[in-house]
Amino acid sequence: MARPHVRRLRTGSAAVATGILVTGLLCAPASAQEETPGGASGTVARTVGDARYEPGACPNTPEPIPELEGARCGTLTVPENRTEPGGRTIKLGVAIVPAAAADPKPDPIVWLAGGPGDNAVWAAKRAVDGGLNRDRDVILMSQRGTYSADPALTCRNIDEFDARAVGLVWDAPSTGREHVDATKACREKLAGSGADLTAYNGIQSSADLADLRTTLGLEEWNVFGLSYGTDLALTYMRLHPEGIRSVGIDGILPPSKAGPAATWRSARQGFDGVFKACAEQPACNKRYPNLSATFDRLVRELEADPVTTTVTLPDSRTPVKVVLDGGALVNWMASATHVAPGIPRSLDELAHGNPQRVAEHWVGAKTDPHNFGHISHGLAYGVFCSEWMPYETDAQVLRAGREAFPAFPSSVLAQAPQLPFLREDCDEAWNIPAAPRSVRDVTRSDIPTLVVSGGFDAQTGADNGPYVARTLSRATVVTIPYVPHGAIAYSKCAQAITVSFFDTATAPDTACVKDLKPPQFEIAP
Repeated sequence: MARPHVRRLRTGSAAVATGILVTGLLCAPASAQEETPGGASGTVARTVGDARYEPGACPNTPEPIPELEGARCGTLTVPENRTEPGGRTIKLGVAIVPAAAADPKPDPIVWLAGGPGDNAVWAAKRAVDGGLNRDRDVILMSQRGTYSADPALTCRNIDEFDARAVGLVWDAPSTGREHVDATKACREKLAGSGADLTAYNGIQSSADLADLRTTLGLEEWNVFGLSYGTDLALTYMRLHPEGIRSVGIDGILPPSKAGPAATWRSARQGFDGVFKACAEQPACNKRYPNLSATFDRLVRELEADPVTTTVTLPDSRTPVKVVLDGGALVNWMASATHVAPGIPRSLDELAHGNPQRVAEHWVGAKTDPHNFGHISHGLAYGVFCSEWMPYETDAQVLRAGREAFPAFPSSVLAQAPQLPFLREDCDEAWNIPAAPRSVRDVTRSDIPTLVVSGGFDAQTGADNGPYVARTLSRATVVTIPYVPHGAIAYSKCAQAITVSFFDTATAPDTACVKDLKPPQFEIAP
């Protein structure tokens, strides 16, 4: 989920691509026009209905991506708002990463990025490292509004505020006012550019995917969605199931449950996974007993009396002010499960008056200027404010928080992890209409689906896997223990299972799970 940047990784939510050509079961739609000579999919211009694919230069990226060298690239042009025929069009960058095999299989894999607001083109490195292009081409298309799309609905001012907010009390009303002011400024900038902010959402993005498949001339492909990309994948399966051979989803965000309330349950599961693993490791349990109780106590104490410190980052000589209150600690923990072996030591040092380890990790990604201006807040708030917030009440969010963390103060529970002040952002700043209620429908499908979760995932909890599988008749559900959100980036086992699934979608090899061992937690002297 997109704001704040606590979960962002240089190789993850902003990862990175290559491509020979997408060999596919090519079809020539009756409505295709102006097909130019050239090769297979991705090498010809093709128009289908209101959409047009044209080969061309690879999408713009903020820094070079080695995996894009040799990629077959182009742009997909689609209507900005499909409910307004004849309106303006937008362009979406496309990169096709070639299969490593000399004779690739005919059905490629399309990668759906997270966020919402991350750019899929940057995920090429993750896709290649995960082995997805072993014998299939991988297609990466920038979702509408993202960095490699035109227009790119990014807002550097929000990123700059989020960086500065590490020096503010996380859940103070004054912080909320500044938060909403930053969101308003973003909206005014994007609306002033002529963008129709009501057209940036999962419903329109699903139609973009359907258009991409047909304009590439593909009869069939596979889908892989990560984080918010799982929400989009499930929506796409429901609205446009034709031509989908199989679907892999990792870090599950069900459209029917997406929103702030679900973040509390996910946080509880991820935190408990780490605490339990420490308790079961004799050295960790002896050095850091009752870690869950220590964490709860720290949240209460910091909320009553926040700690202020400074951090000097490696590439800067300027000290950064950091305020740690209870809400900040909860959000730090949600991201720290990505570096779980250090959590017990960090909490113990904080409990004994040394906040530096927590503070340094908390500010690292949020204050890195290399991350500024890259996330599509236009797409993020389009999804948040039309598909999530209209169908969830503040009372539901607060109740979910109390059920998950009954000892937390009300001021902490008032702001859900990862999504602070989202109600105010949507009501006071973004101001777009709700999507049709059907956007919250569960996906019912017999398309073979791999459902992968991480046991340490504090952002999209592991119980979301069995939940979505209830209505997916050919689902394989796998929880990879001891790994955080986005298992494919952290687990060779998750990678092997995913590659096996795309080879044999109804019977993937999951045997590696039984051999996984917990991490060795850091033990301070």
